[in-house]
Amino acid sequence: MQGALDGIKVLDLSRLLPGPFCSMLMADLGADVIKVEDPGVGDYIRWWPPKIGKNSGFHVVLNRNKRSLTLNLKSPEGRDIFLKLARDADVVLEGFRPGVMKKLGLDYPVLKTVNPGIVCCAISGYGQEGDRARKAGHDINYLALNGVLSHSGRSGRPTVPGVQIADLGGGGLLAAFSILAALLARQRTGEGQFVDISMTDGAMAWNCLRWGQFIADGRTPSPGDDFLNHGYACYNVYETKDGRFMALGALEPQFWKAFCQAMEQPRWDRPDYFDPGPHQAALEAEIQAAFKDRDQAEWVEILGKYDCCCEPVLSLAEAMDDGALRARGMVVELIHESWGSYRQLGIAPRLSATPGAMRSHAPELGEHTASILLDLGYDQSRMDRLKAEGIV
Repeated sequence: MQGALDGIKVLDLSRLLPGPFCSMLMADLGADVIKVEDPGVGDYIRWWPPKIGKNSGFHVVLNRNKRSLTLNLKSPEGRDIFLKLARDADVVLEGFRPGVMKKLGLDYPVLKTVNPGIVCCAISGYGQEGDRARKAGHDINYLALNGVLSHSGRSGRPTVPGVQIADLGGGGLLAAFSILAALLARQRTGEGQFVDISMTDGAMAWNCLRWGQFIADGRTPSPGDDFLNHGYACYNVYETKDGRFMALGALEPQFWKAFCQAMEQPRWDRPDYFDPGPHQAALEAEIQAAFKDRDQAEWVEILGKYDCCCEPVLSLAEAMDDGALRARGMVVELIHESWGSYRQLGIAPRLSATPGAMRSHAPELGEHTASILLDLGYDQSRMDRLKAEGIV
């Protein structure tokens, strides 16, 4: 079955997490993603421990379904090869600091002269313009500056999220969505465009509920202050007797009533369970004391009989073994000729007519250089010279 993005060619110059996550999403749905890497070094996430075979586990997960081409873009001939590839590409994706593509002679004004329909997407920390544009940063910095970190956690202290919200959500996911929007617009106009993705901007949009609350009540959000942020007993995490945890999300009255029935605590079912106030801390303490009476497995058995929005907090390893997630295809068993058997995270969107697929493992550095150059018309002697000169 063809993927939804079959026929779309992406030249991916990005490294580490945000860009590769974006191009992975596109590759999973059928796009031909050529990962363009520096000769000898490549995307340096390849070398981060722990490793599977010769490559990092991070690389193995992020770069499935892609081809790898090594190319020295600082050399005139390397630049020419890239421009030849760009002539029939649909997308160029990069994650350099602003100005690097212009220095290489490969910025959008240059690329659109060889291919007016090309979509160029740049993912950066702070965007291509502005006072912070050339500053270095990481996920924690972007979340600090856009307000997300200020109200994450509880007890007045911001908490670093367990996943990279700005890198993945504000960067990679938003970039994939924006690229597809630009490709859709190209169908109407015949022309591509430049997509400027700031991870700070992208994750700032995730403040939508808290900002909506602020413009209504004028109260600055802070850790542990809200019904979705440890502020209410009905929406919280509770420790069990064996040191595990249960996640309670009984916001609506029907779920709260069912939870109170399951816990055999009818006195908790009172109208102010969803009102702010000091009684929330007292109610939370009572619920916590109750959860401490049994192990997590016992609570799963008891609460599983009620529709009350209470689930066990699973470790990642347990989630990968979860029957429902496996049935949804979110865990894929694969075998590599060198690494052996391993498991991949599945493809989340489920398209009925054009589903995504695991077509290939993450590539070795430069694994597809020869085949890509052959497609461009390079013979073996010319490829040997390019390799000897460090261009590929």
